[in-house]
Order: sequence, then C-alpha cells, then structure tokens
Amino acid sequence: MSIRNRWLMISVGLGILLNPLNSSMISVAIPRLQHVFQLDFTVVSWIIFSFYIASAIAQPIMGKASDLFGRRRIFLSGLVVSFVASLLAPLSPNFGWLIVFRIMQSIGTSMMVAVGMAIVRIHIREKQATALSVLSIFLSGAAAIGPFIGGVIIHWWGWPAIFLVNIPFVVTSFLLAWRHIPNDVPSMTPVARNMSFRRWSDLIDAPGVLLFTVGLVALLVGLLSAKSSGQISFSNVIVGLIGFVGLAAFVRHELKAKAPFIPLRTFAKYPALTWVNVEFMVVNLLFYSLFFGLPSYLQIVRHVSEFHTGMLMLSLGLCSLVASPMAGRWIDKSGPRPALLMSGMLMTFGSVWIVIMTLDQTSPVISVCLALAAFGISNGLNSVAMQAALFKSSPKEIIGVASGIFNTSRYLGTILSSLLISSVMGDNFSFKGFRVLGIILTLIALSLVFVNWRHKESRQLHES
Repeated sequence: MSIRNRWLMISVGLGILLNPLNSSMISVAIPRLQHVFQLDFTVVSWIIFSFYIASAIAQPIMGKASDLFGRRRIFLSGLVVSFVASLLAPLSPNFGWLIVFRIMQSIGTSMMVAVGMAIVRIHIREKQATALSVLSIFLSGAAAIGPFIGGVIIHWWGWPAIFLVNIPFVVTSFLLAWRHIPNDVPSMTPVARNMSFRRWSDLIDAPGVLLFTVGLVALLVGLLSAKSSGQISFSNVIVGLIGFVGLAAFVRHELKAKAPFIPLRTFAKYPALTWVNVEFMVVNLLFYSLFFGLPSYLQIVRHVSEFHTGMLMLSLGLCSLVASPMAGRWIDKSGPRPALLMSGMLMTFGSVWIVIMTLDQTSPVISVCLALAAFGISNGLNSVAMQAALFKSSPKEIIGVASGIFNTSRYLGTILSSLLISSVMGDNFSFKGFRVLGIILTLIALSLVFVNWRHKESRQLHES
C-alpha cells in the first residue's frame, strides 16, 4: 500500500472510530451523569436512546446524501459537526441540552461512518480487502476499548472529558482528510441539485423518517414514563398510543413508498433474510443489556470506581477482539450456524453466571469477568457469523439494501436493551433488579440456542 493510501486510511479510520467510541464510552459515565444531574436511570437512559435513534436515521440518509453532494464533503462536514458537538456538550446547562448535543454528535459521527467505507473502496485499488479489514479494526477496536477509555478519563477528569477527548481525533482526521481524500464528482451538478427537489425527495423518504422517529420516541416516552412514575396515567397512555399509531402509520407508508427508509417489503419477499435480522436484533439486545447494565451495577450497587469498572469491562472488549479472527476461520469451514449455536450457549452461561453472582452480595467483584468473557467471545463470534448469515441469505442484487436493514436491526436491538434495563431497574439499580435482568437474559439466550439447534438439526436431516 502506498504512503498516500496509508494516510488516507488513517484519516478515514480516525473519523469513523468516533461513532463506536462515543457509543461505548458512555456506558461507564451513566452513574456519574445520574449524580450530577440528579436524575434516575430511566431518564438518564435517554443519553443512550438518543444516540442510537439518531444513528439509525442519520446513517442511511447520509449515505444517500453523499451521492448528491460528494463523499469527501459529507465526511468533512461530519467532522465539523462532531467538533462543535464535542466542544459544546461539556458546557450543557442541563440534561436536556446534553441530549441535544449528544444527538448532534451522533449525526456528525454517522456522516463519517456512512461514507468512510465507500471512500476507501473507491480510492484504494490495491489490497482493497486488507484496507477494509483495517477499517473494521478501527470500528470494532474503538467499541471494545471504549468503556476502558471512558472509565479512565472520567476517573481522572470527570464526565465532560469523554466529549473533549474527541477533539484531537477530529482535528487530526480533518487535517489529514482535507489533504489526502480526493475530490469526488457528485451524481448531480449544483444546478440540478438546486432545481430538483423531487430528485432529493425520491432519495430521502422524509415522511417515513418522521413517522419512524415520532412513533419510536413517543412509544419509548410512554413506556418509560409509566415505569418511572410507577403508575399508568392518562397522559402516559395517550403518549404511548401516539407512538403505536405513528409506528403503524410508518409501516403502512413504507409498504407503499417508492424509496422507503426501511424497505419492509423485502422482509416479506425474503423470509431467510428476515430471520437473520430478527436474530441479529435479539443478539444485540442480549449483548448491550450487559454492556450498558453491568457498569451501572458495578458503580451503583457494588461501589466500584469508574477506573476499575473500565478495567473490568476491558475483558469484554479483548475477548471480542481475540475471538473475531478465529471465528472467521471456523465459519469459513463450517458455516455460520455452529458459531451462532456456540454464541448462544456462551451468552446463556454468562447470563446464568450473572444470576449466580447476584445471589451472594459478598461475591468477589472480579467474578464478573467470567460473564464478560463469555459475552465478549460470543460477540466476536456473532460479529462474523451474523455477517456471513446475512450474505448467505441475501440475493446479490439487494445486498446494499440488506446491509442497510442489517445495521438498523443492530440499532433497534441496542435501543431495546436500554428499554429492558430501564423497565427492570426503574429508578435504582439493586442486587434483586440485576438478578431479574440476568434471568430474563438467560431465557432469551436459551431461546436462541434452541432455535439454532433446531436449525442445525433440520439442515443435517435435509442433507442426509
């Protein structure tokens, strides 16, 4: 790889790592934010919801926008938006403004993720597979070590530092990207862009995005408000109904739209693809329930510092990084199903261990590493196996659409994990609440094991 291409890789890599880094660092910061803003977990969990809802909406939109305005321009604009958000977030006068800047940060980092892979694929012609795998390391590595970095930073400099730490990455990426990412030619001229609003509306399903956002946010507000207050009020019911009606209207609109935000008709046409996305959603529900729930449990219930929480969470990320390359070789030989079966068994073990661990309030804190290791290895298996299952179930002509749906499933699973934690824990974390969460995760993981076992058995019968 030439020196120019290496600098291009670095500039793109430093930009795209900001999305997984910021989505993972926050897991260690939640107890500190609860204390600073005097809020319960249900309210503070919007720091998670807002980021993933914004990412789910922004990434497909920005991917399409790059066809109109150019990938280099979108990437650089994303860096500017991220810079402004990271600078202003620590100055938030209240939690509401922090959510606004968090959404802004999500949009900015999503702009880079949406076009980063495409920039490398277009401008790096030699050893392209190697280049793309390096970008994957930036993404997975940032997500893996995010809780550790967040724990260290918060311990020494406080919660504002998890936003300010982005600035050196943003500035370096911007300077390198400005110099090394070539100008690309947008699919439309400036005159055509200004005159063709219809073309823009064909690419961006604005009504679908609006219905999806309003429906999902209203439904979450209704459910979480009822849980937080401990009673179902008339206002909670109305807000929940608005969310339900909004999502129903979204489904109806998407089935008729020419260029839908989420192509629901694809699910009906390709049932195997549908199941892959459902399973991917459930896998992320399991993983992120531990990822976001355990740091708060350690700090609030077991009184572990942010620094040591980050150290413990590092075992999750390291096991995931080590397992991924080995999973690739296994899946190449045996296909994705054996790896998915093993992943389900590991998550079942990790969930059972959470239940056992919370039966005794004096159990060593270090024992959480067993659950973290089990979930980390399973995440490494899933990251490769689910991608392989996606390619296997998707016809080549819709692989782009299938990848977009796949990412949406990831975000929905993450949102559901935060909803599950909030519903189980309510206002305060406790031994009892975390044990209940472990039992629920065990039941979900066991269902995955059963389904993948049945799938493996039915395939063996079919082959015989």
